[in-house]
Amino acid sequence: MDRNEAIARIKKALRQRSGKAWSVTGGHGTAWGWITITAPPARRTWSSRPLPHNPGGYLAGTENWEDYDSGRPGCNMSPADRAELGRLLGFDGPARRDGVSVPASTAYCVEHVDRAEGRTPSVIGVPYWD
Repeated sequence: MDRNEAIARIKKALRQRSGKAWSVTGGHGTAWGWITITAPPARRTWSSRPLPHNPGGYLAGTENWEDYDSGRPGCNMSPADRAELGRLLGFDGPARRDGVSVPASTAYCVEHVDRAEGRTPSVIGVPYWD
């Protein structure tokens, strides 16, 4: 299975199973074979801001930041979209706020097509990098 076939099948399956559009795109340049699965830009309006006790926003750690709906498209997925995408792909929890990255290999493509189509993966991708 090549990247373009995987993109088309994942996109179609997620739309059929959820009733809404999902952004399934292929990388460019050196990331050409990678696939990103996320909500479309218009639904990606969530961002993070420092809490009032975090002067200047310099303190690291999630306890010093809060997620909020910025109303600006092209940011991160909402908690609801993260939970739904995680469920649709058969994960134990929500997807990451910036979506799901599918590495460039046939095994990873097959795994994520199986997940998107609602099946237990027939193969699990194995990292091929250091």
